[in-house]
Amino acid sequence: MDIKTVGVVGCGLMGAGIAEVCARSGYDTVVREVTDEVLEKGMERLRRSIGTAVERGKLSSEERDAALGRLRGSTRLEELADRDLVIEAVVESLDTKRELFRTLDAVCPPHTILASNTSSIPIIEMASATQRPDRVLGMHFMNPVPVMRLIEFVQAITTSEETLATARAFGESLGKRVIVAKDRAGFIVNMLLVPYLLEAIRMYENGVASREDIDIGMVLGTNHPMGPLTLLDYVGLDTTYYIANILFEEFRQSQYAPPPLLKQMVTAGFHGRKSGRGFYDYAGGEQPPKV
Repeated sequence: MDIKTVGVVGCGLMGAGIAEVCARSGYDTVVREVTDEVLEKGMERLRRSIGTAVERGKLSSEERDAALGRLRGSTRLEELADRDLVIEAVVESLDTKRELFRTLDAVCPPHTILASNTSSIPIIEMASATQRPDRVLGMHFMNPVPVMRLIEFVQAITTSEETLATARAFGESLGKRVIVAKDRAGFIVNMLLVPYLLEAIRMYENGVASREDIDIGMVLGTNHPMGPLTLLDYVGLDTTYYIANILFEEFRQSQYAPPPLLKQMVTAGFHGRKSGRGFYDYAGGEQPPKV
């Protein structure tokens, strides 16, 4: 099967990025949000991102116009009824995702592949809410989607080889490198990344080093593009806390247990860059150390 039409559910940071790369890669793309206001906010984010690509010489103005011409927004799930592939990029909540997959299963034709951009939830949880578990898989894009070259595919025990092959061809057509993981919470990237981030929080919480020295140490000592506390602020402390809880619930191993400081910061609303304050106080003018 060839993918020709794509639907994206959710036009937040991840959904807008996924819709952008699909439209830029030649796919007729529909992105759906719950309200006109939220949809327009996401579409504006998308347009800014494409504009930046033009300014940096990565995209011509003609390519920009062609991509935007292949893209439209909607607040109706029914607009996805003619899609070959629908990618879910909504809030990281199992109940929300299961209900969405149940609805998409009823709206979309039998040939449609349903994919989840979840970063941690086992795919079988969504697949089992549908009548097409063989055509459901994980399609975990990295943030920011237009820049990061990786897609992490997750094959549930019900996902057919044909579905995976079709998805792989689609992912490669976006110019991405594809890796495939079995359906275990956290998959490849977050199963390795989250314990590292949590340990950085524990080091800071226990006074082992300052936040700046922890970040500088990992940038200059291991050639990481940013330090762990800076990365936590970028990803979102609330998102990390949620993923850590999923991993700890799944494996009951101490490296996945959220440190008390992380819980306290999330409770206080210190979610990172998006809230103006995380490990660094962006609203107060602070920035992570430059190296």
